[in-house]
Amino acid sequence: MPVLHASLPFAPWLRPHARRLPGAMPLQRRDWLMVDAAYDLQMQARAELLAERPTEVLASLPAAAEAAEELLCEIMQDLPTHGFKVAQTHARCPDGRVVTLDRSRPLWTIGHLLQADFCILQKPEGADEHLLSAAVLCFPSSWTLTEKLGRPLMRIHQPVPSYDPQMGLRVQRMFDMMRPEQPLWRANLLVYTNPDLYQPKPENRPKEKSPDGAYIRSERQCLLKLPRSNAVIFSIHTAIIQRNALDPEQQTAFAEIEHSAQGLL
Repeated sequence: MPVLHASLPFAPWLRPHARRLPGAMPLQRRDWLMVDAAYDLQMQARAELLAERPTEVLASLPAAAEAAEELLCEIMQDLPTHGFKVAQTHARCPDGRVVTLDRSRPLWTIGHLLQADFCILQKPEGADEHLLSAAVLCFPSSWTLTEKLGRPLMRIHQPVPSYDPQMGLRVQRMFDMMRPEQPLWRANLLVYTNPDLYQPKPENRPKEKSPDGAYIRSERQCLLKLPRSNAVIFSIHTAIIQRNALDPEQQTAFAEIEHSAQGLL
């Protein structure tokens, strides 16, 4: 059963400057995590996927172990500001569930706490680019962990036309210059014919996207650099609404984006 938002909880693309790629903007550290009105239903969907498809939605390279543990620690510090009650061994979530804080399975634990997906990107010594070393990815938007794990940024973004070598250099420079105290964020805007949250698609398969689609899928994408490991965390908080649920201001901005053929990855 699809999980739809009644309205979009974020829409930075209302401002023209936020439509330019990569479109990353500064974010207050306290605001990088998010709990919204669809929390209960999205968390039910996440729990089912983690139980039924664990190898498809959760993957990690050995080199990511330290960064994954650090990510869980960072998240635990921030949870109380979002309605969680955190103890040493467990956390009570806003929907009343109690999640064991299993530090031996940090990404599994994170996947049961928050709506967002989390990807860990690390830059091996001597490498030119960060690569995807681990992720909990319950709500993929037309990609799979199988194809992307262990790949560098340029390869991860194949076959996205707008992610050309120049864009790749800009994004890598941004990753290199990031500071732990200054997260960044952006949001994309996609038109889908299918409202499902879980949409894994191999690179060579048709995507369920169409300009005439009835659903707007938007991802609030945040970047946070971890202070100890220097890994970059890419979080993806997904909202899906019916296209006719856009408010008047959003409809006007969306029409401008469509008219200009401006891509919001």
